[in-house]
Amino acid sequence: MTPEALWFLDTLVQIRVSHRDSADRISVLEHRAPEGDSPPLHVHHTEDEVFHVLEGTLRLRVGHQDHTLGQGEALLAPKGVPHTYRVVSAGEARWLTVTTGRDFEEFVRAMTRPALRPELPPPGGPPTPEAAAVLAETALRYGIEIVGPPLG
Repeated sequence: MTPEALWFLDTLVQIRVSHRDSADRISVLEHRAPEGDSPPLHVHHTEDEVFHVLEGTLRLRVGHQDHTLGQGEALLAPKGVPHTYRVVSAGEARWLTVTTGRDFEEFVRAMTRPALRPELPPPGGPPTPEAAAVLAETALRYGIEIVGPPLG
């Protein structure tokens, strides 16, 4: 079965396992993002999130600690704890996020468009104030609160 491919902001997301197909509501999303990509610091109020790096290097901030993860390494971002990442490898990085619930996957679906091809979307640049407000409002509907800026 071919995974569903979506453009989520400046990233490519492929839904490898949907919460819709699992009695335990497990969701596995594969992400590809360009060097420098970093979402705003945010808190998932309903789900833990596991990051597992497949290629490249991510700098993850979980709470007040920074971690650098390379290929084959994983880290838990517990629900209720602010976290974000930044792609620090040259070119791009690829990783899995695993959650048990529906909120993160449904948030991604709400903020995406179908990928026209299985590659990164054209870069969108920094969000406008209006786009940032839509992102924050949509995130709140799915139990995700934006609490700070991306990693610089």
